[in-house]
Amino acid sequence: MQVEAAIGVQIARLRETRQMSLTQLGQAMGRYLGKPWSRQAVHQAERGRRAFTAAELAAIALALDTSIPALFLADSGQIDLPGQAVSAEDYRAILLYADDDTPLDGVEELIVALHDIAEVLHRPALARLAKIGGVAEEVATAAPAAHGPDKATGTSHKPAPRTAQRG
Repeated sequence: MQVEAAIGVQIARLRETRQMSLTQLGQAMGRYLGKPWSRQAVHQAERGRRAFTAAELAAIALALDTSIPALFLADSGQIDLPGQAVSAEDYRAILLYADDDTPLDGVEELIVALHDIAEVLHRPALARLAKIGGVAEEVATAAPAAHGPDKATGTSHKPAPRTAQRG
């Protein structure tokens, strides 16, 4: 996969996660670039059909509330650069900032694991389960208050039975 395509995949994923339209992302980038990107320009970027300047990468990261290295993450496989393909491991390694005090044992594995966790958390099925869990929790907390005894007074909050009036 070409590096521009890898960046484009991340831009599309982050934009969709943030529920932004192509136009909204282009307008948000315009605040940092002095002029917005068109819907078509954002679409081309997401398809890997455009190169990026440093200012554009910074604007994309700011507009999507992420970091520049996060834009470069790739799912797997090699990354094709103009001169040579780079392995996925070497590509991920260039995304790390390492100084003399940075321990590198396991850092790459941690980055891969965090990326995998992020992918799982963005699955629609998980979002539905979270919503169902939230509704279940609301019902569970509302049920004792509506039908159970009040622990402070010992009285019941159960609604009074309805009686039929005879005329």
